[in-house]
Amino acid sequence: MNREMTSSFLLVTFAICELIIAVGPSELLRIGAIDVDGHFTFHPSDLSSVSSDFGMLKSPEEPLAVLHPSSAEDVARLVRTAYSSATAFPVSARGHGHSINGQAAVGRNGVVVEMNHRKTGTPDPLVRPEEMYVDVWGGELWIDVLKKTLEHGLSPKSWTDYLYLSVGGTLSNAGISGQAFHHGPQISNVLELDVVTGKGEVMRCSEDENTRLFHGVLGGLGQFGIITRARISLEPAPQRVRWIRVLYSSFKVFTEDQEYLISMHGQLKFDYVEGFVIVDEGLVNNWRSSFFSPRNPVKISSVSSNGSVLYCLEITKNYHDSDSDTADQEVEILMKKLNFIPTSVFTTDLQYVDFLDRVHKAELKLRSKNLWEVPHPWLNLFVPKSRISDFDKGVFKGILGNKTSGPILIYPMNKDK
Repeated sequence: MNREMTSSFLLVTFAICELIIAVGPSELLRIGAIDVDGHFTFHPSDLSSVSSDFGMLKSPEEPLAVLHPSSAEDVARLVRTAYSSATAFPVSARGHGHSINGQAAVGRNGVVVEMNHRKTGTPDPLVRPEEMYVDVWGGELWIDVLKKTLEHGLSPKSWTDYLYLSVGGTLSNAGISGQAFHHGPQISNVLELDVVTGKGEVMRCSEDENTRLFHGVLGGLGQFGIITRARISLEPAPQRVRWIRVLYSSFKVFTEDQEYLISMHGQLKFDYVEGFVIVDEGLVNNWRSSFFSPRNPVKISSVSSNGSVLYCLEITKNYHDSDSDTADQEVEILMKKLNFIPTSVFTTDLQYVDFLDRVHKAELKLRSKNLWEVPHPWLNLFVPKSRISDFDKGVFKGILGNKTSGPILIYPMNKDK
């Protein structure tokens, strides 16, 4: 296999959908009179609930109103009112509020569109098994999309590590996880969108219809419209996942193995390739997942690193119960090609849905300790292959040292995906 395949790396993922429309405060009195099938709310508790986000880096600022739409037309009516007004008020779409720096905030004179399907009367996901796609509301959470498609033995192809994010939110960014090297990010697996534009028009777009809008909205950070429906490509869902973590003391060897794995095509390959950096001593397990049993923790000190930075390669093999022997053989063949620390192989086996929803379990633990709703000054960067070694020396081994216990994720990406 070609280890020199060009790739880039992304650290951490995030999600939110935002549309800011310049119109005016003098028209805010008209908001309550807008004819919608859903409803507006001005209650302090509702306003407060949309005033901050996951990042918690900005002071909460309550909007003037919150729209709970029941259809794309409700969203369009609000946007049309804003667009046609003589003065300005901002409109922002909010999914699960997982932005980092207040991207879904509108200030005290704006209106937030509460897109979360669990809080609106919007349509449920519609699975079309024969056509291998699902139509979903833009505010649907990916965890609910997964549950609905699994009823038909199907699943979306590409994911984020955390499933309690909205479809419109991740598609407005990229939607990246360990499957992206093979299937591309989530935005590469969208067949069609319904979008409310800045003029309040509901437009359908795809590769063949309104193509510029389609590509502008996907990964467009909410600057070209609000996604109200997405048609997501599906594939047969596996039943189980063999989840493996191995450690490296050499960043060069670690990245070479990542690049090798994402260059593989055909049946014999891992289904998920990711990694993370360990810059301080502690558990190999981190906050993002429940990889190891609390009764049997694995400590970094059990692996010789000479006090330096370690790198963990995270890989999985999907399979069905009837194919477990074949999966074992394929994993053994693939592992022989890698150059990790021999004593650092840690393996677990679990249901497919449990693997995809692994971060939520960690979230619940942190919430129980009041450690979830804290500031998250996260950063996402694409780093070209040609500079990733410099990044390791300057950041992982330089700036950070052993001064952080937060997640530092490294996703190997193929540029042609």
